[in-house]
Amino acid sequence: MANGKGLLIDLDGTLYHGNRVIPGAADWIARLKQAGIPYLFVTNNSSRTPEGVAAHMQELGIEAEADQVCTSALAAAAYIAGEQPGASVYVIGEPGLVAAVQAAGLKVSEEQPDYVLQGIDRSFTYDKLTIALRLISGGARFVLTNPDLQLPSHDGLLPGAGTLGAAITAATTVEPVVIGKPSSILMEYALQRIGLSAEDAIVVGDNMLTDIAAGAAAGCPTILVMTGVTTEQNLSQHEAQTGVRADQVCQSLSEIDPAQLDQLSRL
Repeated sequence: MANGKGLLIDLDGTLYHGNRVIPGAADWIARLKQAGIPYLFVTNNSSRTPEGVAAHMQELGIEAEADQVCTSALAAAAYIAGEQPGASVYVIGEPGLVAAVQAAGLKVSEEQPDYVLQGIDRSFTYDKLTIALRLISGGARFVLTNPDLQLPSHDGLLPGAGTLGAAITAATTVEPVVIGKPSSILMEYALQRIGLSAEDAIVVGDNMLTDIAAGAAAGCPTILVMTGVTTEQNLSQHEAQTGVRADQVCQSLSEIDPAQLDQLSRL
């Protein structure tokens, strides 16, 4: 390893936008690998399995393996299994979330489940909202994979998991346990996976409201890249909203020198 630091790297907005790779991102990942720096890809998106995420990145020309991917789905399933091993879970989500729940030894069930676990679900319906309302009102605990209200795609914004979660919260008046960024739960899961202390794991992302806020909450150094949600125009607003500042701000990943990572620490 070239130095004592590792990286927890966001995906959408940092390495790619939907189906378009951000210029220089693939080369930068290749440089990290060549330098022997440990890193994981950490994403709020719960729709894909780690294998699916890695395959998507490979299609874009970015080197990635499934065991390098940490999703909010994996962290959510681990959180529930840690609280109640073998718990029953009603899942509102896509294949990546269902697979994570099953792999964690949890039971997928609509019949008096212990938890309602909700992520992005592009087949969300009024019936699912009704089931969630009744189950949570009946005592099931509500866990949300991530609070993103909007999901960027190659052809524009989509409603995110947080938008669906807001509907469930409005119906039930119950606030969920949030797993993904800006919560530190996903970051702590990633730290366990990478085997580094918080001060040695640098969070790299494009969004002050999620990536950088989560890194700060977990005690990690942070690098903001201006290729996604946070821009020169809204940076001050995002800093005011979160109450945090990135330890380093770069226009793109190409400005981050793997050889200089040891010099970065929390402000």
